[in-house]
This record gives sequence, structure tokens and C-alpha cells, in this order.
Amino acid sequence: MFSLRAEHRLILDRAAGQPMLEQTLDWAAINSGTGNLAGLKTVAGKLADAFSALPGKVELLAADPVESILPDGATRAIKRGRNLHLAVRPAAPVQLLLTGHMDTVFAADHPFQKTVTLDDGRINGPGVADMKGGLAIMLAALTALEASPLRDRVGYEVVINSDEETGSHGSAGLIARAAKGKVAALTYEPSARPDGLLAGARPGSGNFSIIVTGRSAHAGRNPEDGRNAVLAAADLALRLAKAAGPRLTVNPARIDGGGPNNVVPDHAVLRVNLRPTAPEDELRAKSHIDAAIAMVAAEHDVHIHMHGSFARPPKPLGPQTEKLFELVRECGEAIGQTIAWAPSGGVCDGNNIAAAGVPVVDTMGARGGAIHSGEEFLIVESLAERARLSALVLLELAERGRA
Repeated sequence: MFSLRAEHRLILDRAAGQPMLEQTLDWAAINSGTGNLAGLKTVAGKLADAFSALPGKVELLAADPVESILPDGATRAIKRGRNLHLAVRPAAPVQLLLTGHMDTVFAADHPFQKTVTLDDGRINGPGVADMKGGLAIMLAALTALEASPLRDRVGYEVVINSDEETGSHGSAGLIARAAKGKVAALTYEPSARPDGLLAGARPGSGNFSIIVTGRSAHAGRNPEDGRNAVLAAADLALRLAKAAGPRLTVNPARIDGGGPNNVVPDHAVLRVNLRPTAPEDELRAKSHIDAAIAMVAAEHDVHIHMHGSFARPPKPLGPQTEKLFELVRECGEAIGQTIAWAPSGGVCDGNNIAAAGVPVVDTMGARGGAIHSGEEFLIVESLAERARLSALVLLELAERGRA
């Protein structure tokens, strides 16, 4: 444990004194579901205004092209909102990356739209923990850093994307570019538990839409001439599920296809999610998918086309990442916060940052819980707590040069 210097205390107090609750409530009052482009545009504008208080130029960058597979197997282009990018002091000796997302899982027509204060002081509202509160914490910590003499030692890039909740397909390229050359990264997802537990290792995640094309025929007169795409898709789902185990979860989530009962269906789309624990598990999962597709295609005499990828690579804890976690723990201890971490089954942009070779702690955001549900809540006092923690981590990284 290191001693907290008086000049650091002033910077931490500055971070804790930022208007984080007001910002969180303001940003959460606007629906910013991933598909709500109008809402995302409004929130992005507010975030751009807020982050413009920092040095550097705030840009709102167009998302990369994103495709989706429709129930009939056709490919459709999907529009995503713009992503906020800010670069500060790119020539400074220590370069960091800070990321967050402005989108939520709640669509514009979802009944969960308003924030309310609960009897115990917690805030219930869409995105208050995941992650409008985290964005406010990030801004508070950076604002405090800019008041420190150490600021000239550190440069940073900020990326706040608009599609994290659906896999960051339109922003993964931006995140990968921003990660280059960084010694460490902080991402402002909410804590893994209300007590502040950080997420450590994470599995990867791959979402696939597997298109099966068979041959239609009359179900009574000549079914033998048909090639049942729904049956083949169901067989494929079962074969994929057999790969599940302690190091790989497999979730066949949906089969689209079929029609009248008297017609052999010639079309189906299987939707499946796989989550490998480590990179070698991802390779085994890919091999299993390929083998299962080949067997089903041959046995059912159908054509199969797979769309999708492991957009979130597995995130094991390597030595450099463990050092960064230890630094966060030491900073927490110095200001009276107990910091611990444990593996998580969820995925986020931290997976992508780690895959770029950058150590990352990706749950630096607010304490809260029940995210992705109408019971989502924010623990208000955690805004100041986490702003202090982030500010101290930034100061220590600036001074040490790395974790």
C-alpha cells in the first residue's frame, strides 16, 4: 500500500465534487436504445458538450457498416449511431484508453423509460448504472486529472460507442485503432455486484445466424422429394449443443423458418450463441461448428451458410492485466475502498481491448445492479467513490508510466 499525498487528495476531492448525479439523470432521461438513432443523436450531442470541457477535439464519428440476417435469410444493412472520440496529448509519454457506451438495451417503445428515487436513496432508471453513471464517473476523473501537474505526462483517448449492447459491430474498428500504443485501459461498465466487485476474466462470445436451404415438396404426396430445412436446423442445434461443457457454453436461441403444415420447409435460420473461456476454446468451438455444419449438410442434403463471428474474443487475465488490477486494488486501499475481482460470464468492450494486447479493467463504473431489467438501480454514493478511485488510478499511471 502506498501513502496518499496531500496534492493527490485535492485532485480526488475535485473528482468527487463533479455534478455526476445531475449528469447521470440528464443522460438517462433520454432513451438511447441501440436502435433508437434519434435518441442516440441527442445523447451523443449532450456527451460531446460535456466532454468538450476537456482539452482535445471531440468528434462524433460514423459507425462502420453493420449487417443483420432477416428471418428469410436475406441480409439487411443496419444503421448505428455515431461514436464519440476524443484524443488528448497524443505525444505524451504515457498513453491510456478510456471507453464507455451511450446505448442501453431499452428500446424507444420499452415501458421502462423514467428514473425515480427509491426509498433507500438508490436511483431506479434505464441506463443509470449501465452506463450513464459510468460515463459521468469517467468525465469526473478526467476533469480532475486535468487539474493535476501530472497531466502533461499522460495522454488519452476516449471512445464512447453507440452499439456496445449489440456487440459493438459498428465501433469495434474504432476501439481497436484507439487501443494501439496504450499502456492500459479503463472501461466504465458497472461493477459486477452492488458491493463493487470488479469483473476479472471474461469468456468470449460469438453470435451466429446459420442459414439452411433445403427443397420444398408436398408433405403428403411426395415428401421424399423435399429436403426439410427446419429439421436440418434442429439437428444442427442439437449437434452444436453437444460441444457445451465447463469451458464452452452453447445456446441455440431460435429457429426461424417453416410454413404451412402440408409443405416440406425449404428454408430455416438457426440463431446460436457460443461463449468460449479461452482462445484455445474458441478455436475448438470454430472446429466443432465447421464439423457439425458439414455433417448436417451431407446427411440432410441441404446447403448451409453461416453468418457471424466471435466478435468478443475471450479475455483471460494475463500478467500485465493482473498488475493493472493490483494497481486498482492498491489505489482503493489507499482511499479506504476494498477492491476485489472475480471471473464474469458477461462480455463487453473490455474483451476487444484485451484482444488488442492492452491490459484493461472494464468495470470501473458505478455500483448498482439489476441491469438490463426494469429494476436497474444506481447506488448514488458510488459515483463519488468510483470517481476518486479512477482519478487516483490515472494519477498513479501517469507517475509510474504503467501498472
